[in-house]
Amino acid sequence: MSHHSSDVIRQAPHSIWRGIHQTLKQDSVGGLLLLCATVAALILANSPAASWYEDLRNFTFGPEALHLNLSVGTWAADGLLAIFFFVVGLELKEEFVVGKLRNPRTALVPIAAAIGGVALPALFYAWVITSAGSDAINGWAIPAATDIAFAIAVIAVVGKFLPPALRTFLLTLAVVDDLLAISIIAIFYTDDLAWLPLALALIPLLVFAFAVQRGVRAWWILMPLGIAVWALVHASGIHATVAGVLLGFMVPVVATSRARVKIGTTNDGQPVYDGLAAHFADRWSVPSSVVAIPVFAFFAAGVAVGGLSGLAESLLSPVAVGIIAGLVLGKSIGITASTFLVTRIPGITLDRSIKWVDVLGMAFVAGIGFTVSLLVGELAFGADGAEAQYVKVGVLCGSLLAAVIGALILAVRNRKYRAESSSSA
Repeated sequence: MSHHSSDVIRQAPHSIWRGIHQTLKQDSVGGLLLLCATVAALILANSPAASWYEDLRNFTFGPEALHLNLSVGTWAADGLLAIFFFVVGLELKEEFVVGKLRNPRTALVPIAAAIGGVALPALFYAWVITSAGSDAINGWAIPAATDIAFAIAVIAVVGKFLPPALRTFLLTLAVVDDLLAISIIAIFYTDDLAWLPLALALIPLLVFAFAVQRGVRAWWILMPLGIAVWALVHASGIHATVAGVLLGFMVPVVATSRARVKIGTTNDGQPVYDGLAAHFADRWSVPSSVVAIPVFAFFAAGVAVGGLSGLAESLLSPVAVGIIAGLVLGKSIGITASTFLVTRIPGITLDRSIKWVDVLGMAFVAGIGFTVSLLVGELAFGADGAEAQYVKVGVLCGSLLAAVIGALILAVRNRKYRAESSSSA
């Protein structure tokens, strides 16, 4: 997410690795890997290899003295997802400093949409749970999150001719949504807070901040500091992914004489520099989308549904119904209604290139909760037990339904925009 003018001449690719890197950075590649990992997990969990899959997921390793003797599944959720949230932190900071969130009037529309898209799904879930007389209210935040990787991938696949402003709207909304989800995890899903490790985490965090502000990019300095922050935040009882966001926020966005990376030259031969946030986001987006998110999905999505009768039983549970209602109805109504209401304020408008039916399609796509929803589900109900199974079925079915409805609406709109662009060409 770099913010340079079009007259920058980027450096020529150095090798075949650059081409591979650019390919892997594409949203559709990350989405495809995520989908493959999810399907593989579901097949394994419902096949004769289920016991092998369970044993692998529950296999524990790591130093007990540091409270890090964790299962493979927990390492994926707490460790690998911290990389994903580090990239989210970098992108959030870029948006606040030089991007769409810098101008309050422009930022207000996607921020309001994100708040509506978090509040209404939680209300839908709570309404279903209380109506059914269930005590599973602790899962209220499960349908509140949007999966950036999946949502952007859907738009990349079906929406080549959609207005670029719509993708930016979805990205901004999803990033704000993630910030809200991280805050919810830190505030509502942290049981026993240990203050000493949390205070100690400030030391490597401040050293990391000082180093990157001085332009230090050496991995052998920054990675040990980042891991120290992560381990101490994990030991404090706050979910360790929060450490990723905090580290991302420390990285400078604007290129300074100390902290900058040369990315090319202008037409008249002047060097052009990127800030470290854009540089790190570029470097870490591939490990995040190609390794961290698919591996997490592989260990989080494997739910044994127990055949068609088991699937039907899970789908009829208040937890699953609440999650599906939240993701499909809560997200679409919450985002569209909030956007409509905030644009009634004088001086606040929707981008001219975006129509209301586009917003509705995008709102359904934002109902793909997947990664963060599964994470919140584990925090709310644990990784095992009946509720954990209902959560996974609800998240998978709700996300799939929202994705299909959103993709269909946007595909129709895409065809219309394509016809308009070819007729005006």
